[in-house]
Amino acid sequence: MTSQTARGPKTAIIGAGIGGLATAAFLRRSGLSSTVYEQAARLTEVGAGLVVAPNAARQLRKLGVLDDFSKRAVPLAVGWEFRRWQDGTVLSAENLAASCERLYGEQTYTAHRADLLAVVLSRVPAEDIVLEYRAVSIDHHGDRLTIGFANGATVEADLVIGADGVHSVVRGSLFGPSPASSSGICAFRALVPADRAPDFARRSAQTLWIGPGHHLVHYPVSAGEYVNLVAFAPARDYTIESWTATATVEEFLAEFHGWDPRLIDLIHASGTPGRWALLDRDPLATWGTGGATLLGDAAHPMFPFFGQGAAQAIEDAAVLARCLADGLDDVRSALRRYEGLRIPRTTRIQASSRARAHINHLPDGPEQRDRDVRYASQDPLTANGWIYSYDPDEVLLPDTFVRH
Repeated sequence: MTSQTARGPKTAIIGAGIGGLATAAFLRRSGLSSTVYEQAARLTEVGAGLVVAPNAARQLRKLGVLDDFSKRAVPLAVGWEFRRWQDGTVLSAENLAASCERLYGEQTYTAHRADLLAVVLSRVPAEDIVLEYRAVSIDHHGDRLTIGFANGATVEADLVIGADGVHSVVRGSLFGPSPASSSGICAFRALVPADRAPDFARRSAQTLWIGPGHHLVHYPVSAGEYVNLVAFAPARDYTIESWTATATVEEFLAEFHGWDPRLIDLIHASGTPGRWALLDRDPLATWGTGGATLLGDAAHPMFPFFGQGAAQAIEDAAVLARCLADGLDDVRSALRRYEGLRIPRTTRIQASSRARAHINHLPDGPEQRDRDVRYASQDPLTANGWIYSYDPDEVLLPDTFVRH
């Protein structure tokens, strides 16, 4: 890590989630300064798990935080598996311990979002983060931008990076309102204490149970202290898109009535589950204009069915920092270069994630049986190599980045 110097454009990052903090961290790694503005009074992540695939782990290693991350993350030694909803018949299984690192140079982990946030935060000085600043407007004044905040403060910047999530104020200021459409799917989520979870759910595996109109995923997080449980079901008239909304265990159980009894036991142990509607948004053709751009969910919100939401935000951060470090003589062109490099990839992953909902939720019948045969014969780790092998420094960009 180089010492921080205040070179480069005055850069404001809106949002201190994983994407925003990763951007600040990668910029600092490049010797560029930035300030992160966050609406919350303190930095926390709601209780939820995520998958950190090799493409994300590779970037954490470059930030120098992978060792700390692995203290709380769970490497998928058993791997991942697809199971049939009624009886747990294994449709497909992959031993990641035997092949993931050999193919892609990194392991796949499952983790609590807060543990990932914490290690990325460790690479951003506290003085570079301003809390309780909720952006409400972005105005262009020639080559400068003015950010207005709910507390009445204003900040001028050369560059504004909108990492402010699916309801992005920066995106709205650039492109106007972008209402979402209903996907017809809602999600239930819970963290189950390991001592209350059935043995099968505590294994170091990401397990997906698929059935008509539904699927359910579980894996251990937080050094095995909890099992993350997330399940997808028809939304019906449910439209609340919020990480803090809740459901009842009875509502959760009703959606999975008749499924394998082991899953029913796991749902019983879940306590009060969260519930949110998956709203669909079409990919954007462009992410920015002038000295402003988007990153992470603000740019490319995607269904969680490939486990790539956080990974793509981290990749965005790495590419953006590289483009700015290489293009300080024309930072606006550097932003357009970043967008041109990232939009095709994130759009492809958005489309793949959207398609997976249909595939996982097929009703029992001939199409479902054909799918199960394909699952048994496929090697998803290799088939998705285009996702996991990606490295901004070695694949897409000239090798001029200063390494530390």
